[in-house]
Amino acid sequence: MAAGLVGALSALTACSGGGGGGGEKTTASTKPSATASASSSASGAATGASGKIQGSWITTSGGKIVALVITGKKAGLFVTGRKAWCQGAAGEESGMQMIHLTCPDGNKDRATGMVDSVNAKSMTVSWSGKTGKETYTKAEGGKLPSALPTKAKH
Repeated sequence: MAAGLVGALSALTACSGGGGGGGEKTTASTKPSATASASSSASGAATGASGKIQGSWITTSGGKIVALVITGKKAGLFVTGRKAWCQGAAGEESGMQMIHLTCPDGNKDRATGMVDSVNAKSMTVSWSGKTGKETYTKAEGGKLPSALPTKAKH
């Protein structure tokens, strides 16, 4: 399963011009939905996301890997065990870095997130849904970090 996630991360970061897959062959059992798109409410009035939140971020929640990818104004989220990617926008709103996602399966656990803190290695996001606060670790070069964070305690 981790190989599929790394392949998915490599594919997403390659689309942003952030590097290639280095000829790696991976098979992902889950494909991003080509028909899912962010609704107009998901893109909101956000301007571009700051460089600090750009990239691939990984955490674990309920025993599943959660991958959050932010490229330019676009954001995507994948949770292992789900069949669809959530897609949307990331950017600055009223001085805060915000993430708005729409999931084709109707899941709203991570519909709107506010970045609480971010540095070169980790990012904490407070989600409006039942997920609450999560801390993500930056994934460099499409590789999984050596240690995955778990859900932050409230």
